Amino acid sequence: MGLFSQLTGRARDSRKEADQIGSAKFKANPFPCYSRLRAEAPVCHVTLLSMETAWLVTRYDDVAMVLKDERFVKDTANALTPGQAANQAWFRHLKLYKLLQRNMLNQDPPDHTRLRALVGKAFTPRLIEQIRPRVEAMTHELLDGVQDRRRMDLIHDYALPLPATIIAEMLGVPVKDRHKFHRWSNAILSTTSNWRMAKGILNVVAFMRYVRKIIKKRRADPQDDLLSALVEAEEAGDRLSEDELVAMVMLLLLAGHETTVNLIGNGTLALLQHPDQLERLQSNPQLIKPAVEELLRFTSPVDVATERYAREDVTAAGVTIPRGEMVFAVIGSANRDDRQFADPDQLDITREPNRHLSFGLGNHFCLGASLARLEGQIAIGTLLGRVPDLRLSVAPHLLRWRSSLLLRGLESLPVAWGTTSQPNKVAANRGSFKHVRGSSQAIGTYRSSPAS
Repeated sequence: MGLFSQLTGRARDSRKEADQIGSAKFKANPFPCYSRLRAEAPVCHVTLLSMETAWLVTRYDDVAMVLKDERFVKDTANALTPGQAANQAWFRHLKLYKLLQRNMLNQDPPDHTRLRALVGKAFTPRLIEQIRPRVEAMTHELLDGVQDRRRMDLIHDYALPLPATIIAEMLGVPVKDRHKFHRWSNAILSTTSNWRMAKGILNVVAFMRYVRKIIKKRRADPQDDLLSALVEAEEAGDRLSEDELVAMVMLLLLAGHETTVNLIGNGTLALLQHPDQLERLQSNPQLIKPAVEELLRFTSPVDVATERYAREDVTAAGVTIPRGEMVFAVIGSANRDDRQFADPDQLDITREPNRHLSFGLGNHFCLGASLARLEGQIAIGTLLGRVPDLRLSVAPHLLRWRSSLLLRGLESLPVAWGTTSQPNKVAANRGSFKHVRGSSQAIGTYRSSPAS
């Protein structure tokens, strides 16, 4: 076989593997495939598990272009021809699906600008910093609850309840329902195939009914929370339609915790698998900020950015993406590109510079980046401070990963600590971290802040 045949054959194999990008098996270790795609097919045409075709863009510079360039849009009405619109996948024609697209994540300016302004001021770094005492208190409360067991599922006992509770308190959604809306969001984000899509629709319906009930309660009895502020902003003028309000709340509940769950889970696993970096961080807790930035780069909790559409023919890496076709910027690949990062497959918690793309770029830069960073820094820092002998309690190859096109995260992460002669190892290390008992009142003062 000649060199050309070998190269084209490897490219075909990489493309075939990339078709499975939403599967749990692929998410367990997507990075070798991404490396091959960057080298052999940096702009790759694939058929997704949903049977839709799309382009995967995998090199750092090209991913950055897709995220920022106005030739790539979110709203299909700004890109697709009438024929392309008519031939979209079946679920994209559903009224329910179209309603969900009314959120800011799937809009272009000026609608995106208007919607983002309504909530933007509630997520500024200054306001998010005010939540620190509540986040610190909750990390300790969660660890207090498992200290005598000497083991836990890090996802379900720690990484999930922390951000789910915080975003629920910010919005004014009952905290007792956090597992309910996580179950719905998990089903929605796992819609990688047509069968899963049908199942996801049922969860969308349940999620939407729940949100409408909460909105109705806030209309009748406003509180000092973000949801009440959004309701009042809608009624004060031409700000949010009813559908926009429902879609906005669903987006905030979903995006407000999913990324952080994966950051805490993936990040902790990465540290346990790199004991030199774990020891370095435990010896120098002040490194937690650059450590979290490196964990964001190395593990990419958001593996693939949400879809965009080419407004016109666009050429990237010598490949022309035709107008109207769907494009995915693969953040997990860009974050491992050796054209941008030295030794990209090495975890280095002091990496500098570290211009990762885990929160995106441009108009759609993650609104909750400050919140995710704060929660990640506190959750991982407190965990390692109170449980210095944390370890995996299953073999790494037995870990289960979630099926999701966009996210990369664990279903569960069983960990343990201490020995039978050290039953209270968690409690023994409690004094090394500030323990602040907060309250949900620290999450308030939103009724006037979202106004632009």
